[in-house]
Amino acid sequence: MSPQTDISTEQVRSQVAALVQELLEKAKLSEGDALVVGCSSSEILGGNIGKASSPEVGQAVWAGVTDATEGSGITPIAQCCEHLNRALVVPARLAKARGFERVNAVPQLHAGGSFSCAAYAQIQDAWLVEEVSVEAGLDIGDTFIGMHLKRVASPVRLARTEIGHAHVSAARTRPKYVGGERAHYDPALK
Repeated sequence: MSPQTDISTEQVRSQVAALVQELLEKAKLSEGDALVVGCSSSEILGGNIGKASSPEVGQAVWAGVTDATEGSGITPIAQCCEHLNRALVVPARLAKARGFERVNAVPQLHAGGSFSCAAYAQIQDAWLVEEVSVEAGLDIGDTFIGMHLKRVASPVRLARTEIGHAHVSAARTRPKYVGGERAHYDPALK
């Protein structure tokens, strides 16, 4: 499938901002939480993931994410593509506070992706880390963000399921249930 240009970067930015805002509300995130976002600009434009990266679309997505999170106390994190093992662009302050281990790579258009390049350029004192465990995530273009969510991930249904041609999904996390009305107990252990 060849890339299409039937969506403007302003539309991308506003649609992403609306989705992130909706996710923040539905996921009940609070100050100090973090949101991982994975994005394929190729998929947004109608191409196959990793095959038609667009710096302009990557920048528009990152701008939409930051528009929605600015002033919320929620830290956005950008997932790189699989060529960087889905490493993440994070502010150094978050990495240090949460004990994330820094790795040495700088995202590029075809090794990290346009979205992570935009985040790396915009985040003051950006670090690349190999893994995180955060409270919520937004996946634009089936980039598989689940590996970076805390347990237990729970789907969040958003009003929009696509940006351009890219499938969109979202998740929040919740504490594990360890008992309750559905739990069964071994009477021999009482």
